[in-house]
Amino acid sequence: MARHWIATRPGNLDVLELVEYRVRPPAQGEVTVKVIAAGMNPADYKHVANGAPSDYPKQLGYEVAGIITAIGADTELASGGGTVGDEVLAYRIAGGWASEVTVAAKDVFAKPASIPFDQAANLLLAGTTASEMLHVTGVAQGETILVHGASGAVGVSVLQQAAMLGAHVIGTAGEQRFDEVRRFGGTPVAYGPGLEQRVRDAAADGVAAALDCVGTDEAVDVSLALVTDRNRIVTIAAKSRAASEGFRAIAGSIPASQAYRDRARADLIRLAAEGRLDVPMAGTYALEQALEAAARLQQGHPGGKLALLP
Repeated sequence: MARHWIATRPGNLDVLELVEYRVRPPAQGEVTVKVIAAGMNPADYKHVANGAPSDYPKQLGYEVAGIITAIGADTELASGGGTVGDEVLAYRIAGGWASEVTVAAKDVFAKPASIPFDQAANLLLAGTTASEMLHVTGVAQGETILVHGASGAVGVSVLQQAAMLGAHVIGTAGEQRFDEVRRFGGTPVAYGPGLEQRVRDAAADGVAAALDCVGTDEAVDVSLALVTDRNRIVTIAAKSRAASEGFRAIAGSIPASQAYRDRARADLIRLAAEGRLDVPMAGTYALEQALEAAARLQQGHPGGKLALLP
C-alpha cells in the first residue's frame, strides 16, 4: 500500500492525516510515479483550508519528481516517450504528498539527470508563476523592475528569469536575505517605512513594472506610487486590492494563468537542465514529517525550498 497526506475537513495543519491508500493502475493517458521527492508550497495547504464537507478528503501537493512504475497503454509523456524506470518530474498534479501517485501523462516530463530530485520537485510551481508575472507585465531588456518578496521562492525565480531577459531587479527583502537577492543579480532594498524613497534612490531612471509576491498593503501602495501604467503591476497575493485598484492579479486557478503556465513548463525544465535556473533548497523531510515541514513553511522565510522525501 502507498501512503499520502489528506485534509479530512476544512482547517489548518491539524486536519491533515497521513493514510494508506491503494494506487489505482494508470489508464490510457496516465502514468504511475514512485515519488522520490515532493515539492512543498504554501498553496498546498492553503487550497484545502476551505470547502464544503463533500469536498473532503482532499489530497495535497502539486509537484513531484520520481520514477515511473507503470504507464498506460498508448501513452506518452508531455516531453515524449516514457517507459517504466524513467526519471520524471510532474506539475500540475493532485496528491503529490505521497509515496506513489497516478497522474495524467500530459503533466509529466522527463527529468534531466543534472537536476537533483528535490530541486526538480520544486521547480515548476514557483518557476511558472514567476514566468507569468514577467510575461503579463511585458518586462523587456534594459528595464528596471520592482519585485516585492524577492528572496522568496517565486521572487528568486523572477530574479533569474528577469536577468535572462536583460532586465534589472530591485528586490524587497529582509536585511538577512540581502545576499540571496544579490546572488541572483538583484539590488536589495529593505521593506518597511520609507520603502518608496529607497526604491526611488535605487532606480535612477524609474521603475517600469512592479511584481508583488507578498500581498501587503505596503507592497501595493509603493507599486501604485512608482508605476503609472497599472497594466504593468501584477500581484499573486493581493487579489482584493487588485480588483479595487485596477491592476492585475494572477493565480493558478485562473484559466488564462493555467494555460500560460502549462506552456512554460518545458522551457523552464530546459533552462534548469542547462544550469541557468537554480532552485535553492533549505531542507528536506521524511514524508512522516510533513506537518513539521509545513509549519516551517507557514512561519515564512525558510531560506529556500522544502521537499518531502518518501
